[in-house]
Amino acid sequence: MKNIMIGSDHAGFNLKEYLKKILIKEGYEVDDVGTHSPQRCDYPKIAARLSKAVSVSGSERGILVCKSGIGNSIAANRFPGVRAALCCNARAGRLSREHNDSNILVLGSSFVSRKQAQSILKVWLKTGFAGGRHQRRLNQIKKIEKQIAKGK
Repeated sequence: MKNIMIGSDHAGFNLKEYLKKILIKEGYEVDDVGTHSPQRCDYPKIAARLSKAVSVSGSERGILVCKSGIGNSIAANRFPGVRAALCCNARAGRLSREHNDSNILVLGSSFVSRKQAQSILKVWLKTGFAGGRHQRRLNQIKKIEKQIAKGK
């Protein structure tokens, strides 16, 4: 069985629940890191929980949903090895995987409909990393992460 993590704040809760059903139907075991209701909450805690797991495991992928997607993207990309991509259409979802090997899909519930989100998700899940010149660029990003970790 394939595993995936998902999380949202209150503004992304309904879209998260919708996507969760799709993932389960597609055969995924879904680890929902919250929120578990539409009551107001702070997105950074949820983004950190999911992103830390992706950063440490290095292999899991995740999905974050909030109102704009911007805050989740900023929070998630603070973690080493995380490549969170805010996608507003299926082409962006595909390119985020092909060119950037994104491991967290970020969606803004105010900017994508359920149908658009489903389309983005399905493309993002099935698209692999193209490698080649894109691997060279990812290696450069990893080098930057190491320099930051060393305080350079």
